[in-house]
Amino acid sequence: MKIQYLLLFFLLQILHIKAQINCNIYKWAGDSSCYRACQIYETANHTRQGSRISQIMYDSVIAVCPNFDMAYMEKAVPYLKRGDFVTWRIWIDKAVTLNPKEHLGYRGWCRYQFLRDYTGALDDLEALEKIKPENIGYSVNGDYHLEIAKALCFKGLGQKEKAIQTIEAQLAIPDYSPGYYDYLHLAVLKIETGKPHLVIPILEKQLALSAAFAETYYYLALAYKQLEQRHQMLENLALAKKLYLEGRHRLDPYSNPDDRIYRKDLEEALAEW
Repeated sequence: MKIQYLLLFFLLQILHIKAQINCNIYKWAGDSSCYRACQIYETANHTRQGSRISQIMYDSVIAVCPNFDMAYMEKAVPYLKRGDFVTWRIWIDKAVTLNPKEHLGYRGWCRYQFLRDYTGALDDLEALEKIKPENIGYSVNGDYHLEIAKALCFKGLGQKEKAIQTIEAQLAIPDYSPGYYDYLHLAVLKIETGKPHLVIPILEKQLALSAAFAETYYYLALAYKQLEQRHQMLENLALAKKLYLEGRHRLDPYSNPDDRIYRKDLEEALAEW
């Protein structure tokens, strides 16, 4: 059920980004220029993302209706995916200026995920909180609530206790459905701050939440190591290696996720222990 929920949310996020706008809104408002621009935008959304024709069409949208924020957003995305972060910032900044409520969360998440610009990401997400204090929403890939993204930024800045507090506060919200990796990141923070006795029940929640993947068992092994329980440590480490070799580990097509592990980590741990 949890996996289905996340897949649905991911689909909704994609649809949200590429959503068709009701162009009649502009027509009813008597704005013929933006009505025409909206029609061009809808056509552009059916072209291949990042293609020359799509970029030309979004340029046409902007030329006809300079305040059409989604056109700037769509122009920005291909540059991000291709690693041209300088050009991405030019276009996404324009979208944020025109519609901060809609685009601050996206820019903040990308500054974290792609650039590890922790300070910049926090600036965006905290600015969004002032606009949407009730709920700042989720990352564009649907994996994280943006409060958890804030926690990862605090961790990146060395503020690990603040990161722990942020994750725990989000998990304590009564109607919050924990993200796929929330407990994993919390457990790692507990290990890194010398609280291994708190890690095992947290990772048990992680196991109940998601399908088994290598990182969960690797960090269980680290916790057992700190607790000087060698048998449990080696047992979990062996299982982590098995899952890793089966390809059941954290992976992202665009970046290296926080707290993911590599085969080298497993081999060095086995050699050491």
